[in-house]
Amino acid sequence: MGRVHARIYRASGGRLGRRWFAGAPVMVLETTGRRTGARRRTAVLYLRHGHAVVVLAANAGASHTPAWWLNLRHAGTGVVQIGRVRTSVRPRELTGAERERAWRAFVGMYPQAEYYARFTERRLPLIALEPAGS
Repeated sequence: MGRVHARIYRASGGRLGRRWFAGAPVMVLETTGRRTGARRRTAVLYLRHGHAVVVLAANAGASHTPAWWLNLRHAGTGVVQIGRVRTSVRPRELTGAERERAWRAFVGMYPQAEYYARFTERRLPLIALEPAGS
């Protein structure tokens, strides 16, 4: 998943590319590049979590943190697109029991995530993207 997936998703209003393997839901996350200031869009899996959505900064188990999470953390805001709906969001990294519950739910939705955690020594961040107005 990545930029091409995000382009197809956006162009189709979320009709194409809205599901990944095993039916896991996909959204587009828009961030601002921390060095360039350029708008960046990538497709990511998400899990609904109350009024927020949760994303996993797995980078498919790579040893380095995905750029979208570095950009989002730096900017403090981003935009998610689920279907045709775009929402401004603020990130909040989950910790403790809340993270553990979200991790179990994420792995239940997308079991491959468990393998990503085994591929790397870094702890994979789970991020709640909460509506910016709340």
